Amino acid sequence: MTGDPSRFIPHTEEDIREMLAAIGVESIDALFACVPDKLRLNRLLDLPAAASEQEVVRELSALAARNSHAEAQPWFLGGGIYAHYLPAAVHALASRAEFYTAYTPYQPEISQGTLQTIFEWQTMVCALTGLEVSNASLYDGASATAEAVLLAMRATRRERIVVAHGLHPHYGDVLRTYLRALAVDIEWLPRDPDGRSVPVAPAIDDATACVVVQSPSFLGPAQDLRAAAEAAHARGALLIVVVTEPLSLALFQAPGALGADVVCGEAQGFGVPMSLGGPALGFLATRDRFVRQLPGRLVGETVDTRGRRGYVLTLSTREQHIRREKATSNICTNQGLCLLYATIYLSLLGRVGLRKLARLNYAKAEYLKRRVRETPGLSLPLAAPGFNEFVVGVPDSAAAALARAREAGIVGGLDLAPYEPELGPALLVCATELASRASIDELVARLADVDGPVPGAAP
Repeated sequence: MTGDPSRFIPHTEEDIREMLAAIGVESIDALFACVPDKLRLNRLLDLPAAASEQEVVRELSALAARNSHAEAQPWFLGGGIYAHYLPAAVHALASRAEFYTAYTPYQPEISQGTLQTIFEWQTMVCALTGLEVSNASLYDGASATAEAVLLAMRATRRERIVVAHGLHPHYGDVLRTYLRALAVDIEWLPRDPDGRSVPVAPAIDDATACVVVQSPSFLGPAQDLRAAAEAAHARGALLIVVVTEPLSLALFQAPGALGADVVCGEAQGFGVPMSLGGPALGFLATRDRFVRQLPGRLVGETVDTRGRRGYVLTLSTREQHIRREKATSNICTNQGLCLLYATIYLSLLGRVGLRKLARLNYAKAEYLKRRVRETPGLSLPLAAPGFNEFVVGVPDSAAAALARAREAGIVGGLDLAPYEPELGPALLVCATELASRASIDELVARLADVDGPVPGAAP
């Protein structure tokens, strides 16, 4: 090493001498003598001079200001990642020392904070989905969906999958990737004119392992889960329900109560920041009889030798436990920090608050729908009801409509041309509690390319 080593090593010269003496090495050059000369950088790094904290904060703040976010402008973009208000208490509570325990909680005596959080999360997921058992989370909704399909294949010993129209296209890509090396037949069903999938019953046979239905679907409509469950069960298949906007679970009847065997998807909407698309928080719940097929891990409640309540890792089926070919998953076994955020968020809102928030989202979307119906040039191509997301037809092109919205400082939605071109020029828009009446009216005006206020706009 040439030059002053302290330029790159955050220790004083005395620190360095003491450490070298402790390991019996004369110098830093001797310490790295085993590194071949051709692999060494025999010059100083071209780094700028050190800056003060004040200067660094100023520079990073300027860089951050170049990014847009949902709190800086009206935001109507959903499509799998949703903008919701994140209470300040979530950040504060997530920073408490109780949660600064081991990320991988194999030693319960030092991991009670993490283990209790996972246990509470599992309990809340079961309550929302109407099922008996939940795992400790997965990477994201896409991987959770693929893992749910593998669970169904193991449980039924079948290798044919039926996917109702409306599964998020990115989830479909991940599912294909998971299954491409297996002898699996996947049938993708078309869409009905109202936006929902065609009935699944004609596509199910005795070789079908599961039926996958997303509700609300990628385009927004709520699917007929009870009919899908009856059709699947009549042929010995399982029903997997996928949810990408988890807040909808607080308003609609629980999928488990409608016959779903597995409910999985994305929980980012529960207090996890959008973070430019990730990290996210996958969830997966199922019926008790399938617990041994559950991927990832499961935390249980117990008592210690003194009778005090405690939490332990009850089930973990990953390859790291030397299960080899018997492992049910090699996927992430829990999204620790994202799970913590979601658990605190759900605890703060509670059952009543979460339902009020869901109703507010629904009301905002209904107001936006009404404004679209009243505005010449705009349309609602799909008639089926949904939650807070739906398709809007625009007069010229989706790209042009989104550009007009951007000029007004609005993130207007998702261009559906790459996903559903047969809908014509159309956008997927989402209205959450962050949307005001004024921003909705402005969005409608920009999408319709109208100068001035649109008739019927809120005063």
